[in-house]
Amino acid sequence: MVVCEAVHALGQRGTRATVTAIGDEIGIDQSGASRLIKSAASAGYLDMTTSAGDGRRREASLTPAGRSLLEQAHRWQEAVFAQLTTGWSEQKRHDFQHAMTDLMDSSYAVEIRAVEQG
Repeated sequence: MVVCEAVHALGQRGTRATVTAIGDEIGIDQSGASRLIKSAASAGYLDMTTSAGDGRRREASLTPAGRSLLEQAHRWQEAVFAQLTTGWSEQKRHDFQHAMTDLMDSSYAVEIRAVEQG
């Protein structure tokens, strides 16, 4: 699941889902990412192709089964969120979701700056 989520998130940002990028997204080393990717591909959730720009790189993409798995997980997450926020106004739910999205975007930006600064 975490690999499918990483591939999806990278795609949302327009970043190629290479083994290194997926590892960075998840926060694990390349060998660990490679094992997770291989497992997800074997389960039918990912397709692996050779990069058009660099034949040494492999890129992952979600298969229809991977997209379905991700959609089911997101529906479950939304249902849990609804349960956890029972009694909240729609405005409070919206504000909380917006704040969490901003927090995740800020976290990603901090990571990018740290990598760029070396």
